[in-house]
Amino acid sequence: MTWRPVPDATMRIFCLPHTGAGAAAYRAWAAYLPPEIELVAVRLPGRETRFRERPFTRIGDLVPALLDGLCPFLDRPHAWFGHSMGALVAYEMCRALRDRGMPPPERLFVSGRRAPHLPDRDRPVHDAPVADMVARLEELNGTPREVLDDRATLTTFLPMLRADFAVAETYRWRPAGPLQCPISVFGGTRDPMATMAELRAWDRHSAGGCTVRMFDGDHFFLHESRGPVTAAITDDLWTGSGRPH
Repeated sequence: MTWRPVPDATMRIFCLPHTGAGAAAYRAWAAYLPPEIELVAVRLPGRETRFRERPFTRIGDLVPALLDGLCPFLDRPHAWFGHSMGALVAYEMCRALRDRGMPPPERLFVSGRRAPHLPDRDRPVHDAPVADMVARLEELNGTPREVLDDRATLTTFLPMLRADFAVAETYRWRPAGPLQCPISVFGGTRDPMATMAELRAWDRHSAGGCTVRMFDGDHFFLHESRGPVTAAITDDLWTGSGRPH
């Protein structure tokens, strides 16, 4: 989904959603980015206008399908951004591009997620009782209270939520060489899901350098700090690209 089409864009950034989110999570970002950058918000099956489609439950199935769908958009310099579950998908998309010999990204942005080789610290909830899943959603503080308190609404979204949690919780890192592109890592100062040490561990996955930035907020700091986050994205995309700030 492109909220602000830029036919002559010099850079395209693909934004992948966190668990339970859709393309609308990035709708406001387009207004913050320079006119040379086109934002493509990825809408996964099982949400928004794709609500009736079966959501993916394994990253190994999601990535090839997503790459096939996005191939036509790889006709210019591009970057990837993903938050939480989306960070894992963005990382694996960059690995898939390399494996297929396709145009590499200028940069990978990962947010609110520990490095992929690190084990999860939390008990899986994708197949847990509803109460356990609600408790996890409350801990993450990203789901509206009215959704959590309305059993009918929650039941409607449960298949998509369980599928998204399964994508992240069943993920197992496969050893491979580091990406050649630089990685920018974003974290929240009060995010219980990713410590500074876990964010810095992304360094081993890039041969092009790794930068860690912290923003005030919890796991969903990117919504609270939209301006600073998009400014950091712009700065990092222009760094070393020969384009002006």
